[in-house]
Amino acid sequence: MGKLFLVPTPVGNLEDMTFRAIRILKEVDLILAEDTRTSGILLKHFEIQNKMQSHHKFNEHKTVEQIAQRILAGETIALISDAGTPAISDPGFMLVRECIKHGIEVDCLPGATAFVPALVNSGLPNDKFCFEGFLPPKKGKQTRLKELAIETRTMILYESPHRLVKTLTQLSEHTGMEREVSVSREISKRFEQTVRGTLSEVISHFTANEPRGEIVIILAGLEKKEKEKEKKYNSEN
Repeated sequence: MGKLFLVPTPVGNLEDMTFRAIRILKEVDLILAEDTRTSGILLKHFEIQNKMQSHHKFNEHKTVEQIAQRILAGETIALISDAGTPAISDPGFMLVRECIKHGIEVDCLPGATAFVPALVNSGLPNDKFCFEGFLPPKKGKQTRLKELAIETRTMILYESPHRLVKTLTQLSEHTGMEREVSVSREISKRFEQTVRGTLSEVISHFTANEPRGEIVIILAGLEKKEKEKEKKYNSEN
């Protein structure tokens, strides 16, 4: 029986690639890539000459069984996404689940992911946090925002630059403008930036300065004393 490797790739600086990740990608029988063109640039940079096959959110539900059978037959296969750790807001979960179902060994290498440096950089409490990834685009978004407004843990969200100001504004409608937030963009890239402050301050900044690049929002949780005050208010009204 073969094995499935999940291999993180840099979210920005190519120097974030680990020696082990390079070795694994050279040794496996096949590399599954979210976008073979994007991954082709990475592989060429590290002189990795190996077979690639497309594996993305539009075809993964159709191909996981076939891939699992190839691993059962003895092949070793690595899964990479365009950037970061596979299965974190990227394809990978279905394949991991299918491999586990068949008793296949799965090995996820430690490595790059966007939300960890954004969380640590934020200065917000990180002893307890929840990862939300991308919010629902339309249906269910307002319900989720309402739920997040009373979350006491620090929250991590991914967002696209053209929706950032709208999402921060929608968050403020449920949490109030004074909730602390940190927005990191272009993590590990040349123009990496983190903007911290209240929702009001950060909304003003990105209204005046159009955001670009990949975005991670770190939102402070509701303070317990505020939650208790809200519970008391709701019970009295």
